[in-house]
Amino acid sequence: MRAGLTGPRGGDVEAEELSQPPSGCLGRDCVRAPARRGAREGPGPGEEGPRRLRRPGVSAAGSPGAGVLSGGASSLAPVTLNLRSSLPKGTMNWHFPFFLVATVTLPCVCSQFNPLSLEELGSNTGIQVFNQIVRSRPHDNVVVSPHGIASALGMLQLGADGRTKKQLTTVMRYSVNGVGKVLKKINKAISSKKNKDIVTVANAVFVNNGLKMEVPFVTRNKDMFQCEVQNVSFEDPASACDSINVWVKNETRGMIDSLLSPSLINGELTRLVLVNAVYFKGLWKSRFQPENTKKRTFVAADGKSYQVPMLAQLSVFRCGSTSTPNDLWYNFIELPYHGESISMLIALPTESSTPLSAIIPHISTKTIDSWMSTMVPKRVQVILPKFTAVAQTDLKEPLKALGITEMFDPSKANFAKITRSENLHVSHILQKAKIEVSEDGTKASAATTAILIARSSPPWFIVDRPFLFFIRHNPTGAVLFMGQIYKP
Repeated sequence: MRAGLTGPRGGDVEAEELSQPPSGCLGRDCVRAPARRGAREGPGPGEEGPRRLRRPGVSAAGSPGAGVLSGGASSLAPVTLNLRSSLPKGTMNWHFPFFLVATVTLPCVCSQFNPLSLEELGSNTGIQVFNQIVRSRPHDNVVVSPHGIASALGMLQLGADGRTKKQLTTVMRYSVNGVGKVLKKINKAISSKKNKDIVTVANAVFVNNGLKMEVPFVTRNKDMFQCEVQNVSFEDPASACDSINVWVKNETRGMIDSLLSPSLINGELTRLVLVNAVYFKGLWKSRFQPENTKKRTFVAADGKSYQVPMLAQLSVFRCGSTSTPNDLWYNFIELPYHGESISMLIALPTESSTPLSAIIPHISTKTIDSWMSTMVPKRVQVILPKFTAVAQTDLKEPLKALGITEMFDPSKANFAKITRSENLHVSHILQKAKIEVSEDGTKASAATTAILIARSSPPWFIVDRPFLFFIRHNPTGAVLFMGQIYKP
């Protein structure tokens, strides 16, 4: 039986039916090549770099035509600051997709004013937060926004003092006040219209009527994070939540709504809610033809097989393969969006017997940098699930595990730089993120079909089991979103 599979320029590639796709998509025999001398950077302090990094034969620039597939992602995190008093504990809620990172020291960042290094600090902490989350949810779809996490923690850092501030700067590895100009430059670059793809980063502080905030806190947040201030009455939790949720819905283009529930607002104690929203939508640089989207088999972590719509494309992409210090091999591929400033990176174990959890602890911003520098372009057959993932997570425990504890303690938290009239603490940090990878305005066929392979048999990159994804702003190195997908 023969079928046509659309190639990179829209032509048909003669293909023949396979009862089983090649195992290990872009397996060791397909993509590994001798290591390039000097390609591997050593790991930074406290992190493990990839071992035996090799130049695989897969990588890509993609076809120059406009993309049909789009990736949409948004996240929101509200942070609720509560009054510290003898009354019952209130609630503090942060809702946004955010990523906390720490890798480089402040002196290095300040002296070089290197936006890439600074943003990698935030993203690295975010990866650490992600690592903490997936330990407790190993078989769930998880989505976070590292850049959003860094923004929210940065806004809190501007209002913190004493040991509370010290813990934040220790984990983040930089003082927001010390790198304000660079942060401002990074935030503008990420949201720039030059990206062509749509990226919106919005920050807001919803403050209780009558609360007097310190002027430097308001002005610095506005300057560094373009943060707006809105007054609400937390004495009416339902009305306050409605105002916040409407703002979130507008900033995420309707992808996220009802992020904050009245049960998280304490009418007597809640004083302000910090919110960060990140929205992204991009078209692929290399077109996926809708007629090639078919239902194919995806094997979840529990061993169960599911028929899910999968995108198919034969084109040129940048790909690679490397191993962990334990010699567990995994593959990665870059799928650029049409503006070329932003890419989706996908990583999954080479062998189906290797669990995703064995790979995650070894990934950092240094690792991702090594992928970007060693991938090479190659004509490759990509099979990728069409998926939507939504995840809500309380980040309080992951952040405490990293050493940020005092801001959650009513007796120790110090946010005197937000207001001196009352003592505040953080009761909750909630994150909700959503990502959609789909064809723009098309519906996938419901028919089940066999996997197709071109007769000339190029390497395959088949994402038919649990995988990791990263949406990266390449000029700054910012990781806007990342996640694990166990079942599309």
